[in-house]
Amino acid sequence: MISLKKSSYTLLLGAIILEGCTLPKMVKMAKDQKLTVNPSPLELHGDSVVFDVSAQLPVKMLKKNKIYSVSTNYKYGNQKIDLGTIEFKGNDFPNAKTQSPSLSKRFSFGYKPEIANGDVVVVGSAGNAAMTKIKTTPEMPIAKGIITTSRLVKDVNFAAYADHNYNNREEYIPNKVEFYFEQRSAKLKVKETKGSKGKFIDSFIPKKSVTKMVSVVGEHSPEGREIINAKLSEQRANAIVKFYKERLTKGSKAKKKKDQQLAADSVNFVTKGIIQDWASLKSYFDTSSVLTNEEESAILSIINGSNGTFLDKEKELHSKPFYKALFQKVYPKLRTARTEILTIKPKKNDEQILALAKAIGQGTTNADSLKDDELAYAATLTSDLKEKEKIYMAATKKNDSWASHNNLGAVYLEMASASTDKSSKMKYLEMAETQFNLALKAKNNSEAHANLAEVHLLRGAKTIGLDEISKATMLESNDNVKKGLMAIKGALEIKNAQYDAAIQSLTKTTETYEVLYDLALAYTLKKDYSNAKSSINNALQKNSSDIWGHYLAAIIGARQKDASAVILNLKNAASKDKSIAEKAKTDLEFVDFWANPDFIK
Repeated sequence: MISLKKSSYTLLLGAIILEGCTLPKMVKMAKDQKLTVNPSPLELHGDSVVFDVSAQLPVKMLKKNKIYSVSTNYKYGNQKIDLGTIEFKGNDFPNAKTQSPSLSKRFSFGYKPEIANGDVVVVGSAGNAAMTKIKTTPEMPIAKGIITTSRLVKDVNFAAYADHNYNNREEYIPNKVEFYFEQRSAKLKVKETKGSKGKFIDSFIPKKSVTKMVSVVGEHSPEGREIINAKLSEQRANAIVKFYKERLTKGSKAKKKKDQQLAADSVNFVTKGIIQDWASLKSYFDTSSVLTNEEESAILSIINGSNGTFLDKEKELHSKPFYKALFQKVYPKLRTARTEILTIKPKKNDEQILALAKAIGQGTTNADSLKDDELAYAATLTSDLKEKEKIYMAATKKNDSWASHNNLGAVYLEMASASTDKSSKMKYLEMAETQFNLALKAKNNSEAHANLAEVHLLRGAKTIGLDEISKATMLESNDNVKKGLMAIKGALEIKNAQYDAAIQSLTKTTETYEVLYDLALAYTLKKDYSNAKSSINNALQKNSSDIWGHYLAAIIGARQKDASAVILNLKNAASKDKSIAEKAKTDLEFVDFWANPDFIK
């Protein structure tokens, strides 16, 4: 009975009773040769099984002009894979009479599921230099195979949607008007309250438009008579507020004064008075040509100077020949109350948008019933993938944009992830890939490349998937796409046996259950069992119902020689799926626990 070990494996070949001359003697002495296999049992990493065999011959076994070889094969069922030989040439070891000849060789072979349960077997052969005379040992197993824990990667379900660019929050429309006042006056002119500006105010009475806020900034002209009254600017602002409130109460349909007052109180009024400030005069020069460029420059030179107070500078202007024109043609334009009315932008509610989008998708309503951003937004209001598909399909017909093609492909990607039927999954992946390529044809974008990486992850195409991630990371993307890319990248890197890289990727993304599980797996395959245990515990806190989470926790326990962790986690997994018990009984991860009476009863 061969005793299998989890670390290096040493086997002494059984005694071979042969008689005769040199070759039979060499084969006879082979009973004392040492063959070490690492790792043992064999392990799958990436798509290959790689292991080292070290052979050490007894002193005096290897003779001059003789060859001893160890032919190595992997045997499964009645099939055999020839892996090569370790060959000792007597002439290469002149000290073989006093020192043990040693050689090591790395072997590898590709993996396929049907070869999972097999053995590494060897046959020793002693021969002359020409190998015309050969004596062989019986075939002997030296290692079991194959641990396939690296295949327990969880594919991340990620689909990158392009932003719909629709703002579903309350938005405001700014509407601006200026009221002008006589010198030193805060009384509104009749021609303005009765004219176009009064009518402009009336257009925002609640029965016609929903007003959110009215902001009024009162100002004065710079001359002394205007700034004598320090409150003049504020009084002008308040005059507009009073006028607006009167219009509100008169415009309200409510008959009771209390309800009329509520209509006025529903608007937020903000007033501000600006005094002794040259900003309005400077702004006026930007758009007017009342004064010459030279005159404007002279004025700006004075008001921008560092010497003198506001009044000092105004007095200096008063002494200039152009002051009359300044006073008569410019200053009246500065005696204002600048009014900005913020009204709520009219919008369809979510229910209306979704209903119209569904009708558009079904072909019963014209696509122009919604704007492009509204149609794209509508698809986010339903969790039904078939409804999403119809809406995004309508969007591709309406605008043929990269975003609509990408988002339609993202829906197919989600359908593929949700599909349990392999043929359906492959069909949806193909449909998704077509849409992503159309999106990239219209615009090179990170979302489509990220989605193609997910397509190749689900197909098992590691190299192409990593290439798409590389393309995506070179383009501008939002935080969600960046984190999704890292999750996909980490899963692909585990499949590619790049465990250090996978750990780096998976620690830069959102800690979903799948990400924490894959992180635990990467640590396990790297043989960092402390971090592996911590990660799988974190994962199971998020989802304690996943059988593979418990199964991986059992594997980590086995590698740490923790029998209680193995038994507890396997029982948890088997309680949800009885087939797990049968898997564990043949999984070489648990070979050291098969004899334990509590192991999967």
